[in-house]
Amino acid sequence: MSGAGRIGAGALAAAAAGPAIAALVPPGVLLSLLVQACIYAILALSVGVLARQNGMVSFGHAAMFGAGAYLAGIGLGAPGLLPAEAALPLAVAAVAAVCFGLGLIIVRVHGIAFAMLTLALGQACFEAANKARGVTGGADGLTVALPREIFGLPAATFQRAEGMFLIAWLAMVALAALAALLARSRFGLLTEAIRENEERARFLGYGTVLPRAAVFALSGGIAAAGGVLYVLYNGFVSPETVHWSVSGSALIMALLGGTRTAWGPLAGAAVYFLLREQLVEVTERWLGLLGILLVLVMVFLPDGLSGLPRRLRRPRGAEA
Repeated sequence: MSGAGRIGAGALAAAAAGPAIAALVPPGVLLSLLVQACIYAILALSVGVLARQNGMVSFGHAAMFGAGAYLAGIGLGAPGLLPAEAALPLAVAAVAAVCFGLGLIIVRVHGIAFAMLTLALGQACFEAANKARGVTGGADGLTVALPREIFGLPAATFQRAEGMFLIAWLAMVALAALAALLARSRFGLLTEAIRENEERARFLGYGTVLPRAAVFALSGGIAAAGGVLYVLYNGFVSPETVHWSVSGSALIMALLGGTRTAWGPLAGAAVYFLLREQLVEVTERWLGLLGILLVLVMVFLPDGLSGLPRRLRRPRGAEA
């Protein structure tokens, strides 16, 4: 079976697992937690795509996540302007387009400079969300009234955990499959070659700015898709959604799960949410314990949790 065939088969199996999980988990706090985990896993996936394809770490992806949520909320709040079926995809496309334009500029810098630049841009978006009270509701946030139906489904489907879990799960699986297919495509291999040695890629005649900007745009679009699901489920979005701490949490999820595979950030998000729920009940200093866990994973599993199967298959005595 080809690589694309294996990805397709894996995606179908993962998609089929969603209804089984929904049937096993009773409606309540745990299922709601799983919905949140799926939504934020999409944000972690966007961070992972950028790290894997461009070798870049972002501290500003919450801005794209929040922008998708705000644009979707504004579009849904103006039903006479656009139908919901057009407003939601346009919110994702608009964020991706802006990210492409920004990417043409900011992907020219690397390392810590890029990370700090994304942090600055993210915090600028946070301040804008706070100040633009007439559009975003300012610190009070934006309450969104969903139309009666969206894509033929009753609005209540999106705001009940049992309905939204399946929607978020399927969206997460589809986006992860897209990321995996990208990594195996000619474009994905080109961006990995640029990541490894940009100067050699230029010497071979390849442009490097446009592919990097395209990856940044795709990453931003995936984050925006998570933001759209967030506003559909919560019916509300506030500037806290755009804060750098949300970007930091997404980065922790991606590193915890590992960025070398498409499913690594998803696993990291699941572990992060379930572990956080347990640690909050034990101590108020749960972030410190989570930080210790992250350090241990980085030391003993540099590829994250997704690298564990490969590490277990490695012959005894083989070099790390």
